[in-house]
Amino acid sequence: MFLELVRPVAQAPQRSQLASRLTNIGRQEPASDPRLQMNALTSTNIRDAKLSEIGPLARIWFDGWQDAHARIVPADLVRLRTLQNFEERLRVASTAVRVAGAVGAPVGFYFLKGAELYQFFVSSNARGSGVAAVLMADAEARFRESGVHTAWLACAIGNDRAARFYEKCGWFRTGTVTDNVEVPGGTFALEVWRYEKSLR
Repeated sequence: MFLELVRPVAQAPQRSQLASRLTNIGRQEPASDPRLQMNALTSTNIRDAKLSEIGPLARIWFDGWQDAHARIVPADLVRLRTLQNFEERLRVASTAVRVAGAVGAPVGFYFLKGAELYQFFVSSNARGSGVAAVLMADAEARFRESGVHTAWLACAIGNDRAARFYEKCGWFRTGTVTDNVEVPGGTFALEVWRYEKSLR
């Protein structure tokens, strides 16, 4: 429920106040809000990850995975998804990881595996800033450069926030499939939603 506040009628500003306001018209204050800085991100700001960023990237992955998946996937899989596990996987994939954000302060990342958008995560404080859309555009451009005509991704069943984002970006749910997700020492069979997008 929204409440409409009745504000008192303001007195007319004095001449000195008007002059000050007119002088400041056109001046742009520096963006102190991190969200405003994120909004300035474009495809040219997406870059390759640095080995020194594995720690903060793993934290984004761990926090994002726990937030989105811990309540909707089997408990056996949740126990395997530790911060250390994500760090190890990032070390293996480090040369293929693409990052949004300043060096040392990433706010999101993704990496591909053939025609699959294998991992895609944005930090919680970057949600709603447009970072995810910029990362997605970069990922799709990489697919095209690699000659991929139809890309796909797996989305955990019940992860509705991610599903809405993919669909907004033009991805289509093609059905439910079993995905053998990577875990320490092997794989874990998980039912997921499969999404695809034509890049022709």
